[in-house]
Amino acid sequence: MIPQSTIDRIVDAANIVDVVSDYVTLRRAGASYKGLCPFHDDKTPSFSVSPARGVCKCFSCGKGGNSVHFIMEMEQMSYVEALKHLAKKYGIPVEEEEMTDEQRQKMNERESMFAVNEWAAKYFSQTMQNNQDGRAVGLAYFRSRGFRDDIIAKFRLGFCLDSPNAMSDEAKAKGYKEKYLIDTGLCVKRDNGTIYDRFRGRAMFPWIAVNGKVVAFGGRVLDARTKGVSQKYVNSPDSLIYHKANELYGIFQAKKQIAKEDMVYMVEGYTDVLAMHQCGIENVVANSGTALNEAQIHLLHRFTNNITLLYDGDEAGIHAATRSTDMLLAEGMNVKILLLPDGDDPDSFSRKHNAQEFKEYVAAHQTDFILFKSNLLLKDAQRDPIKRAKLTEEIVRSIAVIPDEIIRSTYVHECAEILNMDEAVLMRSANKNRAAIIENMKKEAQRERERQERLLNNAPSSATPSPNSTQTQNIPTGISTSPTDIPDDIPPFDAFPPEDFLPDFPTEDGSPVSTSSPILTKQHQSEQRLIGIERMIMALVTRYGEQLIDGEDANGENIQTPLAEYVQGDLAYDNIAFRSSLYAKMLQLTCAHIHDSGFIASKFLLNNQEEDISREAADLISERYQLSKGNQMEQSEEELKSTYVSRLLLDYKNAIIEEELKQCNADLTRPEVKDDINKTLETMRRIKELSEIQRQLAKLLGDRVVVK
Repeated sequence: MIPQSTIDRIVDAANIVDVVSDYVTLRRAGASYKGLCPFHDDKTPSFSVSPARGVCKCFSCGKGGNSVHFIMEMEQMSYVEALKHLAKKYGIPVEEEEMTDEQRQKMNERESMFAVNEWAAKYFSQTMQNNQDGRAVGLAYFRSRGFRDDIIAKFRLGFCLDSPNAMSDEAKAKGYKEKYLIDTGLCVKRDNGTIYDRFRGRAMFPWIAVNGKVVAFGGRVLDARTKGVSQKYVNSPDSLIYHKANELYGIFQAKKQIAKEDMVYMVEGYTDVLAMHQCGIENVVANSGTALNEAQIHLLHRFTNNITLLYDGDEAGIHAATRSTDMLLAEGMNVKILLLPDGDDPDSFSRKHNAQEFKEYVAAHQTDFILFKSNLLLKDAQRDPIKRAKLTEEIVRSIAVIPDEIIRSTYVHECAEILNMDEAVLMRSANKNRAAIIENMKKEAQRERERQERLLNNAPSSATPSPNSTQTQNIPTGISTSPTDIPDDIPPFDAFPPEDFLPDFPTEDGSPVSTSSPILTKQHQSEQRLIGIERMIMALVTRYGEQLIDGEDANGENIQTPLAEYVQGDLAYDNIAFRSSLYAKMLQLTCAHIHDSGFIASKFLLNNQEEDISREAADLISERYQLSKGNQMEQSEEELKSTYVSRLLLDYKNAIIEEELKQCNADLTRPEVKDDINKTLETMRRIKELSEIQRQLAKLLGDRVVVK
């Protein structure tokens, strides 16, 4: 466990612009910086970084936070790991406190699987270096392929002994649980309940994710057993920490050079990557036999827009190159293709050339995708006009997937020159194909909305806690603690866009549904409105919690109190608690430390050891939640803090009253109430009491509340 004082040092030292710039190209935009979001396929810069606040935020996908949260997302690290990563970057020593038994129990399943894989990678490497069979078989194989010791160490290559249980017995002796040996795919469970080592007798290639964690392994069978073997390589199965379709071999070793050179080479196999690194070319990754997909492209897009597909010059290499281009183009990548001379693959070719010669060959022979595809397809069509027309349409379909209109037009122009065709004809065809693509995207979006609606309609209704009478009975009295002068020109709650504050309502499968969606029930919308107002209140507490605001005490005396204490006192007076347990905890912690020397609410919450608090604080202080100039009515920020918080608290109480009134009216229709005269009278008395409270609120809110 890292002490809070050390956390404060790390967060204070971590310059958010410096941290984000390691992964995203940023451009200044006023007092902030903007760039393409690294967390989704961003076409226009929607990722904002605020150096003054120390936070970043994507206003499209919603991800962001402070420097620690950003590293957690980018590198798939835990909170503590991200802190250590930043501490190392800024040279801050980290001395951890002893973990309690309870904290140890909180180590989740993912961390346990990562720990097992890390141990296994070291075991395979040490076995190959120190075991007699490991050196004679495993190390001999890699050296026979010409790999130097530094490359073997760089990629953590190893060997698994040809014994059914050598690795697993050693792992269990070291205290690793059999469950995680099976879950990671290192072992396979037999029908009789025993296990055996999946990779026995194989050369080992660890898959290291972009965050530096070992997520999986590839194992190659060696010696005479390769004869007649249909599958020389065996890979770890998909697991909680590994999905082959989302990973690229060599990305960890290549990411810095990819960003530096703003270009990546894509090859097919493990040894292709190793050989190119040994040649001196490090910006290279492999998809290792899987068809390139969107997740892999998004991963590369974080570091560069430029990719060169580097494949063998045979039939299989040509097929691999052509099947990837359309998806890359659709994701906005700039695609080049290079087919190596017949008989060469990246492994063999790189052995014949040094890095400079290799790069010069690539520069001279790589082909733009349109020229590559045109020459390839027209070669197949030869003089057949029907086949030529079909192949031309295929090229145009590839152009149509490109999202940028200017780039599409440029490619249409080039295609017209290459094919000696009328540019206008090709443009019409490209536009027609583009329209069809957009229509398919709309249909897919509609199908997804319908799927979410079905899930929500079939899900059990949300349990909305009913406000009880003790929560609201004191509201009229409690209102008197608000500042006496609330200007009429402060805009009502409805004037502020609720979609900026209401969190997404989760469907049964965990996918978010916008709070403006018609598929939300009225019950959900009511609950979401309350949480939304709580969010707006906590945004003010997080930004200005320690600052003093003017008000009156119960005796009518003018006082000044910290904004956070004002909110807590106002709610406590009326026996009201936040519906959100997270916001209740944040408010409680803020008020508990509000009088600490040098206390600043935003810093205290942003640097909090509890990840859920620090993440929410980062979200609340990001620019999205600042009030717009139109809503500020040209008031100063200081005026807004004292008046707007009072308006929000009144709106919050009014929303609670409205919710209980609806519940009481609904109760009158229930048989157990309407058939019982005492329960009916009791409910009607409560409705009358709540209606009177609502009238008083209406006066304080400027008669905005419609009393029914």
